[in-house]
Amino acid sequence: MVGFDWQESRRACADAAGWFQATTAEVGDRWDEPGLGEWNVRALVGHTARALLTVEAYLGTPAATADVTSAVGYYLATKAIAAGPGVAQRGRDAGEALGADPVAAVAEIVARVFALVDGLTGEELPTTIAGGIRLADYLPTRILELTVHTADLSMALGLSPEPPALPAGLTLRLLAELAVTEGRAGPLLLAATGRGGLPSGYTVL
Repeated sequence: MVGFDWQESRRACADAAGWFQATTAEVGDRWDEPGLGEWNVRALVGHTARALLTVEAYLGTPAATADVTSAVGYYLATKAIAAGPGVAQRGRDAGEALGADPVAAVAEIVARVFALVDGLTGEELPTTIAGGIRLADYLPTRILELTVHTADLSMALGLSPEPPALPAGLTLRLLAELAVTEGRAGPLLLAATGRGGLPSGYTVL
């Protein structure tokens, strides 16, 4: 698989984070309403914010080598962890950590993380839960998480789930690469061209 361009990824991540921040500002007093699955809106926002917070945290522990060499490889390496019960609790904890003013907290996280990323080259090696990975390969996974979960948040709030063009395109590309890698491209191709819906429970994540 061809890697993602660093400058394009930075712009896409900025657009995705801006959409997330703007959507969070629309929550109002609905923080305890249903968000996604067992999460309420606060927990969903907290989990989505972790897409940025992990960039900051993982960069704080540089790796010596790249154990994972692509965004697709990162998802394959973390599939079991992502399906574990700890994800839901981490989302709830992250939601609580946003404090009394989650909108302001999200805005501060976005500003702080992008001030950090703007000074980087993409060649940095953060240590993630899957081991070392180039930042240029890790950032597309954060764009996917921001984009998909902001769409979830939009749906929970009754807003349009249509993301900005750059993060939408990058996310769809990464999802397509995952589908091809896992031998699940056929159903996606058929559904995307109007030839029926996806099988129940279909996912490439």
